[in-house]
Amino acid sequence: METKKLDRRTLKTRKAIADALAELLMEKELRKVTVQEIADKSDVNRVTFYNHFLDVYDLYDKMERAVLTEMGLLMLELKDLKIEEFYAQLVKYIDGNKAVFRLIFCPNSSAALRSKFTKLIEGVFHQILSEDKNVELKDVHLSYQNCYRAHGFISVIEKWVNEGFKESDRFIIDTISELDLNTQDLIMYE
Repeated sequence: METKKLDRRTLKTRKAIADALAELLMEKELRKVTVQEIADKSDVNRVTFYNHFLDVYDLYDKMERAVLTEMGLLMLELKDLKIEEFYAQLVKYIDGNKAVFRLIFCPNSSAALRSKFTKLIEGVFHQILSEDKNVELKDVHLSYQNCYRAHGFISVIEKWVNEGFKESDRFIIDTISELDLNTQDLIMYE
């Protein structure tokens, strides 16, 4: 684990490399992507790539860990906000990391990443909902309600990503918020 703070140039280089991998995964499977293709697409040389990552799989693993960690922490940080603001911040994060979210939902990406993302969203929603309803995490009814809520959110995001982010952030925020408020009304009604 790196303990030193990364400068902006290093962060920009890593983002360009990660974005290049995400774009390449729209065209081919991970095992067929080469370091040279990533270097060419990100406009860095191979030495620069190897200064940051061991190989393509190391890059993929680091991207995966980063997005899952950042998304989980962001959701927990935002949990006390009103629903519309909660989703506004999540959509803003997703919009600012388009390449990574294309990676999560693209057909050539690892199914494991989408599964981990889904479990993360379910887990965080479950934690938030159990605190809101003041029930135990192992409550079965809550588990099913939460599954419905999380998969609804993921489905809307997946559609938005796979359609090239053509709808505005505001449209996505309003859509998710409206659906979630209706779902939350049903859940809280009991």
